[in-house]
Amino acid sequence: MSLEFGVILPTSTPDPEQPILGDVRESARYAEEVGLDSIWSTDHLIASAPLLESSVVLATAAAVTERITIGYNVMLLALRPVAWAAKQISALQYVSDNRVVLGVGTGNPAHGSAGWEAAGVEFADRGRLTDEALAVLPELIAGAEISPSVKVPPIFVAGSGVRAQRRAAKYADGWATIALPPDEVRANLDRINELADGKHLKATVVAPRLTGDPLEQLAAYEAAGVERVIFPPTGDWRHDYDQAADLRTRYHQA
Repeated sequence: MSLEFGVILPTSTPDPEQPILGDVRESARYAEEVGLDSIWSTDHLIASAPLLESSVVLATAAAVTERITIGYNVMLLALRPVAWAAKQISALQYVSDNRVVLGVGTGNPAHGSAGWEAAGVEFADRGRLTDEALAVLPELIAGAEISPSVKVPPIFVAGSGVRAQRRAAKYADGWATIALPPDEVRANLDRINELADGKHLKATVVAPRLTGDPLEQLAAYEAAGVERVIFPPTGDWRHDYDQAADLRTRYHQA
């Protein structure tokens, strides 16, 4: 069994009334110590709750760890000039010794349009701008003039709409979704892979639905084509990480 287990660093929250801002260094080190596979930072300019800048968070995490994957979940490419985004990503690849996974999305409408307006980006244009950025981003990361020459990180695209599926099939190595059950993950992956011109994408599931026997549910996710699950924050990151690490151990020992 090769399913990977990840957690989100304590830099954001799904609940605006209970912001989660913890010690990035301590939490990153702890996630690595308990054997988790990856740590993630969310991304937005202005969100519905306090939110730290993702590249700074991940660079901090990279500096205090050695093995664990560090990832954007997800970077909103359309908020940044693509050359600047490529420079951030390539620098993070360099300082982390190629431990980056790049998730890309167009943003949750629940956060509103304030961040896009502040960046001078039309909210309605975010999908088109994301496609345009993804078309040139790998070449820029790989060593165009704006960055050192580094390995292009694995890229996954988030979203369940038709445009997001096409975007994943055309530009990405994987696809991500939130809380879909295994059968729906499989159905979406089948559609994406029909469009993927010979590539075989796998899925990342954030906040997987674990009802009943969690080990059986995790096995169903892996059988559906999921390569990674990322557990959401609840307010006590140490407890969250311990639970995720315990599940990981039990799953891989099953």
